Amino acid sequence: MTKLRWCLLTAVALLAALFTVPQTAALADEQPVKDPIPERPITSDLGLVLQEYAQFPKSEPTPAPVDPRLMRWARINYIGEVPDGSGRMYVPDLNGPMYIVRNGQPHLYLDVKAQFDPYFFSGRGLGQGFGIVAFDPDFTTNGKFYTVHTELASSTTKVPDLTPQANTIYHGIIDEWTADDPSADTFHGTHREILRLGFGGQIHGIQEIGFNPNAKRGDKDYAKLYVAAGDGGQGQAAGNTDPQNLGVPQGKLLRIDPHGTNSANGKYGIPADNPFVGKPGAIGEIFALGFRDPHRFSWDTGGSHRLFLGHIGEHAIEGVWDIRAGDNAGWPNREGPFVFEKNDRCELYTLPEDDAKYGYDYPVAAYDHDPPADWSCSGDIGKAISGGYVYRGHKLPELYGKYIFGDLVDGAVYYTEESRMRRGGPRAPIHQLQTFDTNGNRLTMQQFAGDKRVDLRFGRDSKGELYLLSKANGKIWKVVGTRHFAAGPVGHTHVNGTAGAKNWAPVTPSKWEFHGDQVILAEAGVERPGPRRPFEYAVLTKGPEFGTERIDADVRIDTPTDVTNRDVIIVFGYRSDTQFYYAHLSQDNSIYAHNGIFLVNNADRQRIEDQWDALRSRGAPPSITDTKWHHVTVIRHVDTGEIAVYLDHAKDPRMTAVDKTLTSGRVGFGSFDNTGRVRNLKVTGTAAGD
Repeated sequence: MTKLRWCLLTAVALLAALFTVPQTAALADEQPVKDPIPERPITSDLGLVLQEYAQFPKSEPTPAPVDPRLMRWARINYIGEVPDGSGRMYVPDLNGPMYIVRNGQPHLYLDVKAQFDPYFFSGRGLGQGFGIVAFDPDFTTNGKFYTVHTELASSTTKVPDLTPQANTIYHGIIDEWTADDPSADTFHGTHREILRLGFGGQIHGIQEIGFNPNAKRGDKDYAKLYVAAGDGGQGQAAGNTDPQNLGVPQGKLLRIDPHGTNSANGKYGIPADNPFVGKPGAIGEIFALGFRDPHRFSWDTGGSHRLFLGHIGEHAIEGVWDIRAGDNAGWPNREGPFVFEKNDRCELYTLPEDDAKYGYDYPVAAYDHDPPADWSCSGDIGKAISGGYVYRGHKLPELYGKYIFGDLVDGAVYYTEESRMRRGGPRAPIHQLQTFDTNGNRLTMQQFAGDKRVDLRFGRDSKGELYLLSKANGKIWKVVGTRHFAAGPVGHTHVNGTAGAKNWAPVTPSKWEFHGDQVILAEAGVERPGPRRPFEYAVLTKGPEFGTERIDADVRIDTPTDVTNRDVIIVFGYRSDTQFYYAHLSQDNSIYAHNGIFLVNNADRQRIEDQWDALRSRGAPPSITDTKWHHVTVIRHVDTGEIAVYLDHAKDPRMTAVDKTLTSGRVGFGSFDNTGRVRNLKVTGTAAGD
């Protein structure tokens, strides 16, 4: 009877999907998009101060993995707070352990692997094993919580409860556990299986389960369990229609009542207000559809209590969706706000003019992969979003209202303003946050994790405070503060009124002119012997040498804009003709020598700023693309080595670097082989030796 039910449901569902679910529009005017999201995340001067919260024991996958991405110290996957007022935190490890954490000390609460051996497995597929935990909002009184784990389909006689994918390889299982004593730090009690799903691949299974923290007793959403089920890794398969098929659970956000009994298996309930209840050919569990890999979701506990979901893309798009009942994220007909063609591994396409009629919903914030020019289109590009949380805590006011998330692979930490994440409107700008340790040292998450692959995840406690975790070294950090990069007082020594030839020492005086308040490089410089460095510049001789300093000036490039490599530079920390820093302000950002912060230290100039991506040969956005005046600010703190370059009074820096090589020096202006000018140059800071 079970197999017959699958066949009948599949046939009905396919017919229903054919007539009721939007299909890809194969229109002649579709055009490939070479750079889907040209705007890159904006470098922010705002940073998170991270304090180590807990270190977890080493764990091993079962069976032994062959994929190095599974060879982590501990595959900790989430952190949340037990909803009983105790302050206890809980952490699942994909390899089997579930920990309770008190005061930063992990304690084994439940060995999920041992409960399900020999069926449990975690050694194949990035999300396989014991992935997630969700505590019932009434845990204090009923002792119930829910887990997800995976089993090999070939190792069990059990069958999925809803239509499985063809050639099912593994099962994703949701179990309900009932603790005899909810206050105990070690589990003792019973468990029962409530839902089993079948997937045809080893990735994109059940990624998260959770309850709406905003729902109160008596609300329709109270104690309803949301389940993010991926497409089983079938995205590029020619026959993959599951995420658009209302008759199957794969590629969906499901919503069930774990205390109900009106489901087909009688082990959970289907809420009557789910959007597809009663629709012919549809399973009533579906809340939203059209997902490839719905990695993490969370509710904003302030504002309008929206549900945000971080979705991992295929070709290029890592996005955040504002999810409402009945939404369709478009996969596999859309990837983000672009057309996805299954027979094209390398390109996305523009939306058709009549796209609105298909009813797809698009991300409210997104970034793309920016692959290098020689990317083969078939490899792992090393980008994947890790969804996060809107900060509504009270300890860190600068974060309030910001959705904090990141990239789970490279560990970049981002934010976007919740107020700017609007359905149907322009995508919200994404800012990249700095990260600092409690001693004030700026460290990347790769440095915190001790690995280039961070496996970054986010968590939140009952007070809304945030946590970051890494599988690479099995550590969790709590966000205990915020800090601004290159901020704070620079000193009280001022140098202004810097115009006039008497205040400058040019490399080649004949190339320079001094008119009124302008210092003009009137003739392009030429390369000189010695290390590679700017060809022509003039050093400000007025005033002392500076250590920590702020430089403000108006600059202009006089070279015509049809010269792509045009530039001017601001020199600082100048010790000699072969020892100084400079900020290169260029129209081009595509080669190593352009548009960055550089150090000349008795050797060829070395690029030191954070924005340069060597793999993709791209730096910060071009600085000066016209022949107008632009204001530039350079701030350097010698104690921390922090250097920030700002343009046109922007709130966010254009470039940032950390380097302590040169501790003091003079300021200057120049270029490589272009002409330009500076005016109103002022220096404020701490004189060397003070």
